[in-house]
Amino acid sequence: MSLMTGDEKHGPAATSTLDALWVLYDRVLRVSPGTAQDPGRDRFLLSKGHGPMAYYAVLAAKGFFPTAWLPGFGAYDSPLGHHPDRLLVPGAEIGSGSLGHGLPLAVGTALGLRAQGRTEPAVWVLIGDAELDEGSNHEALAYAGAAGLDRLHTLVVDNSSATHGWHGGIASRFENAGWSTATVDGRDHRALHEAFSAPHPGRPRAVIARVEPKGD
Repeated sequence: MSLMTGDEKHGPAATSTLDALWVLYDRVLRVSPGTAQDPGRDRFLLSKGHGPMAYYAVLAAKGFFPTAWLPGFGAYDSPLGHHPDRLLVPGAEIGSGSLGHGLPLAVGTALGLRAQGRTEPAVWVLIGDAELDEGSNHEALAYAGAAGLDRLHTLVVDNSSATHGWHGGIASRFENAGWSTATVDGRDHRALHEAFSAPHPGRPRAVIARVEPKGD
């Protein structure tokens, strides 16, 4: 990440996601540069696309594109924009950065895979806690719970930047919609891995990763 400059405004959005992204790509996701177009791959959708530096760093570390691209981050002729573009960034499943789009897209992806009879691929989406201010996410999570989309996983990185709150915390919102949930320290790799790997038959899974508050 230190190779990238020019996005200081969204630095906290990137650093808050780094540990969770690394654990996902290093230990959980069944996707690699060689399988990035395989229909049986796991899908990862970055909804929190307005701070993509950690995402780019992890993709580069895993060989999706050369690390030599990183210093050009945000430049006019760089494929690594301030919001990811799936047509330019190898390994990126969606173009993102407009808040509230990622979870609905992940629901659609899980439904599409189910319709194709593909029961192995997992669908993961990373959203920020502030994205839960968007009504589109609540419609999506309500539908996913009712539909029993058990190949769908939502990672919520909570850096206390949401405008609104919920009685019982973020996990309660998902639980009330029929999701399996866990709330963990977003810097603890072992806790993250255990939460990511826990079985949840018949229900979608939400992992809330708590990190230091934005601005601290």
